[in-house]
Amino acid sequence: MRPKAGVERRAATPLAGAAAGILFAALFTVSVAIIVTSMHELPTDTGAWLETDAGRFKFAVGLMPFAGLFFLWFIAVARERLGKHEDQFFATVFLGSGLLFLAMIFGAAASAGAIAATYTSDPSGFTSSTTYVYARQMVGQIFTVYALRMAAVFLISQATLWLRTGVMPKWLAYPTYVVAVVLLFATTQAIWIVLVFPAWVFLISVYILVTHLRSGAEV
Repeated sequence: MRPKAGVERRAATPLAGAAAGILFAALFTVSVAIIVTSMHELPTDTGAWLETDAGRFKFAVGLMPFAGLFFLWFIAVARERLGKHEDQFFATVFLGSGLLFLAMIFGAAASAGAIAATYTSDPSGFTSSTTYVYARQMVGQIFTVYALRMAAVFLISQATLWLRTGVMPKWLAYPTYVVAVVLLFATTQAIWIVLVFPAWVFLISVYILVTHLRSGAEV
């Protein structure tokens, strides 16, 4: 007897969420890694990297919207996984912080893209202007302050929902709090710190994928 359409959809949901989380982690990590390795340290930055690395820099910026779309899908699947047991208060914080994180990384990517676009139109004078320094600082501030804090709130609300509903094991929820506290109070200006968040998404997505495939094999 063929399973009902609703049963098939629910069976595919964890796989879709795991795939979205893994793709977000991969694309976001690649994008940030290219951006960070392309840009030089701000105190010694002359903007010369734009002449040699502009191509791969634009490629990295172009990856960010796709990473964001996969993260949005990951949020949707995570909420669906909670189902009727979802706590409205923490679910609102979870959804809001996730969307704000998404808006932050889009804003940082847009600022980075504006640097490359402006340099193309004015390669000689732009890198020596205060506008260039401002744009550089904005990218760093968004990544290391605002996006990082929203990622921390996202993790705290997610771990709390896991403990309240029991949809994920406690041995995953408690370390999530630890990661969230690190991100919440991190004071470094190194953009690399933001990669802790996609690493967490990757681990959770792999866990969901493995447990779903294992339960399917047992059935």
